[in-house]
Amino acid sequence: MTKIDKTKPVLVTGANGYVASWLVKRLLDEGMTVHAAVRSPENDTKVGHLKEAAAKSNGRIKFFKSDLLEADSYKDAMEGCELVYHTASPFTTDVKDPQKELIEPAEQGTANVLNTANEVSSVKRVVVTSSCAAIYTDAIDTVNAPGGQLTEDIWNTTASLDYQPYSLSKTLAEKKAWEIADQQSQWDLIAVNPCLVLGPALNPNATTSESINILKMLGGGDMKMGAPKMGVGLVDVRDLAEAHFKAGYTPEAKGRYITAAHNTDFLSMGTALLPKYGANFPLPKKALPKWLLMLVGPMTNKLFTRKFIRNNVNVPWKADNSKIKNELGMSFRPMQETMEDSFQALIDAEILKAK
Repeated sequence: MTKIDKTKPVLVTGANGYVASWLVKRLLDEGMTVHAAVRSPENDTKVGHLKEAAAKSNGRIKFFKSDLLEADSYKDAMEGCELVYHTASPFTTDVKDPQKELIEPAEQGTANVLNTANEVSSVKRVVVTSSCAAIYTDAIDTVNAPGGQLTEDIWNTTASLDYQPYSLSKTLAEKKAWEIADQQSQWDLIAVNPCLVLGPALNPNATTSESINILKMLGGGDMKMGAPKMGVGLVDVRDLAEAHFKAGYTPEAKGRYITAAHNTDFLSMGTALLPKYGANFPLPKKALPKWLLMLVGPMTNKLFTRKFIRNNVNVPWKADNSKIKNELGMSFRPMQETMEDSFQALIDAEILKAK
């Protein structure tokens, strides 16, 4: 049982990120003081939306310049905070040296933040943004899991430096977090493990992310002949921010929390957009055959290896989200709402244009 004092400041690392921005807004709307740790506090393109959120709220925001790979970079920002949200993490799938570009920064960054928590006596709880990638690599792993679905007891054992190194980086980073947490008794650790995150970005200048790429593929014509029935989990970014908030301020919270609202696939995500946008955008209406993907996939996208297609296409994705519902009282918005709000945000930003 860890009760956090809401009058004390709260630290958010990587505060201008896609998920973190909504979390910061949620904290500010609650009237809290947020210590926002970012790489470029002077860059209004990157933090202007947070200043605006603060101005419209009863809360206060204070920016701190920090870098994931500098050991004492978060100490000033952490002073006086009982709660630390560690959301900052490298996220890229286009890497030449996964060990240097993904594994080391993810592990080292986590260690730097948590070792600092050991040095700052006010800290009582650390909430780490992990990922379902620390639980599984491919949809087939969910089928092969005990009971045919992912639970918080499972760890990813199928990712490697050669295959899905991003998933390996998330696994090793979260394991590092638990290792450091287990060696001390001053603060407790909570891990939030989201699946694929969609929903509108709070920062109007955010034009690149994995989620934006997926929406562009669905609505930009790449999948007009059909979409793969590639099994994934889906959660709305606004719900994920709420999950973080609850993980921080629910005294009984403990362990890991799978944060997945819907067991779905790319085709279902695309067809959810048809009623509202089907007339003006080349959205997928049918499934792309697996044999065809096996044939052309490896030529069109280097991530679409035959192994990846075999393990994910026409394979259902299933996770058990009962722990977060029961322990943190989470509920999730409908998939239709998430898909439409995400899509509309890209239309408003003129990233997607009607045909």
